[in-house]
Amino acid sequence: MPGIVGLVGGGTPEENRATLDRMVGAMKHESFYSTGTYINESLGLWVGWVCHAGSFADCMPVWNERKDICLIFFGEDFAEAVEIERLKANGHNCSGGNANYLVHCYEESGVSFLENLNGCFSGVVIDLCERKVILFNDRYGLQRICYYQGSDSFYFTSEAKALLKVLPETRQLDIVGLADTFSFGCVLENRTLFSKIALLPGGSRWTFAGQHDIKKDRYFSPESWERQPVLSGAEYYQELKETFARILPRYLLGRNRVAMSLTGGLDGRMIMAYAKAAPGALPCYSFGGLYRDCCDVRIARQVAKLSRQSHQTIPVDTQFFGEFPSLAEKAVYVSDGTMDVTGAVELYVNRLARAIAPVRLTGNYGSEIVRGNVAFRPGSFDSALLAPEFSSMVRGAEATYGRERQGYDLSFIAFKQVPWHHYSRFAVEQSQLTPRSPYLDNDLVALMYRAPPDQVLSREPSLRLIAEGDPRLARIPTDRGLLYHPNPMPTWFRHFVQEFTAKAEYAYDYGMPQWLAGIDHKLAPLHLERLFLGRHKFYHFRVWYRDQLSQYLKDILLDSCSRNRPYINGQVLEEMVNSHIEGKRNYTSEIHRVLTAELLQRQLIEWH
Repeated sequence: MPGIVGLVGGGTPEENRATLDRMVGAMKHESFYSTGTYINESLGLWVGWVCHAGSFADCMPVWNERKDICLIFFGEDFAEAVEIERLKANGHNCSGGNANYLVHCYEESGVSFLENLNGCFSGVVIDLCERKVILFNDRYGLQRICYYQGSDSFYFTSEAKALLKVLPETRQLDIVGLADTFSFGCVLENRTLFSKIALLPGGSRWTFAGQHDIKKDRYFSPESWERQPVLSGAEYYQELKETFARILPRYLLGRNRVAMSLTGGLDGRMIMAYAKAAPGALPCYSFGGLYRDCCDVRIARQVAKLSRQSHQTIPVDTQFFGEFPSLAEKAVYVSDGTMDVTGAVELYVNRLARAIAPVRLTGNYGSEIVRGNVAFRPGSFDSALLAPEFSSMVRGAEATYGRERQGYDLSFIAFKQVPWHHYSRFAVEQSQLTPRSPYLDNDLVALMYRAPPDQVLSREPSLRLIAEGDPRLARIPTDRGLLYHPNPMPTWFRHFVQEFTAKAEYAYDYGMPQWLAGIDHKLAPLHLERLFLGRHKFYHFRVWYRDQLSQYLKDILLDSCSRNRPYINGQVLEEMVNSHIEGKRNYTSEIHRVLTAELLQRQLIEWH
């Protein structure tokens, strides 16, 4: 994914320039990226950036009129139009089409301007008057800043691989971080997969006033939202409706075209109910699979038609299998190893989505923020795959998770789950296009802290919002068969059928019990996958690992390097891979983890 890179401190100008160029180069994954650098030797600063051409941040560096304040910014800020007009009225030369106005916000308000930013971003302010440099990120920490503090220099970057590229001492796997990913699919506690690289906490504002003078501060803490008074049910719903309708237009604007990534769920439907886009102005698309049109495709097609927007299905077809090796390797690489190999699918479909529009509007994070969904918990897999000491560390990760879960559920979701767990998919998506979601808007998240307890996990407010935003869309059942104020019996039956088919598909795919895998193997000539798969999901790795991707698994996982990793029981790995490919057992989750770990080793640790 694109972002910012830099170093503050020692080294000769020639050495630092070469280091900066290599860091920028390590993040230039696509030909359609824009890049640049800014160097100030008197401040000991070398900084660079990589962004999508034509994006909000494609105007770097930006200066104030006196040329004494410079801003390097990556990501997006969804400011109110009145703020841009206020800056213009104060004599600043700026516009709202890109990030150029932000330097004037700092000019007028100092570092407190960060408190008013609304979006996912990272950046650097260079204040030549006060001779200081300020490194910052968004309050959630979704736009990551990885850092390494050496004896004479401080290095920072949006992607850890930029540090791995120039600092050989960082190319060491953090075994605790790896244990976290085997248990939870992500690294906990603002750590990374690399032992000497850490993450800037969300809402950080670190000020450099000299080579060794770093003031580590935060401009935002969740406690400020946690202290708000709770609203009554009626007050909460009215605030929710007014807030959502007010903030949504911010996410439909910009220099680049916006398209809607539409599913059959509630959160994308809420966007469509309140977008009020002109006919054809908000093209829609959904991701589809091999066997049939899944629920998302069928429902999204209806929603788009009623909203008078075009709809396109982006299929994961047979071409994907030939590209899987390079896609899996790149997904692991661009995400710094945080995305598992299923990111190959995300990379494939988002490449195609970019051809429709460079900006992808989604309902991502809606079920988490609006309905309190905790999306990651300890995973289950056969621990015989792991070396004993590593297996103990994987179990120990659960204690860390338990400590982090304490406190407000919403604070865990917004400030831990989002930057730790959701980052991986976000990173892969952002490598191809600009993902947007109104569900991380500051105003909306702040409001959710005021929700009455009986509304926190309820679908009712979301269903009601859709019904009042566009009654026609409310008459289309969701992918789980839900409607607002439904006729009880038909709705119950529809919900039962959808839940049953979703669980049956999971049981036939990822969750197939070992005893049933053997029976399915004996019935292979009947191709039962055509009966169960594709109704709700558009990718199916249990079957793919067994069939289309089996040779790739053998090539990667059965060679001596993979089998001799110190955290893996090589003999058990070989038995698992062979029995899965033969169709006798189901080791999909185990293969996900060990294949991702192996690509992490090859793409990032042993890469040079």
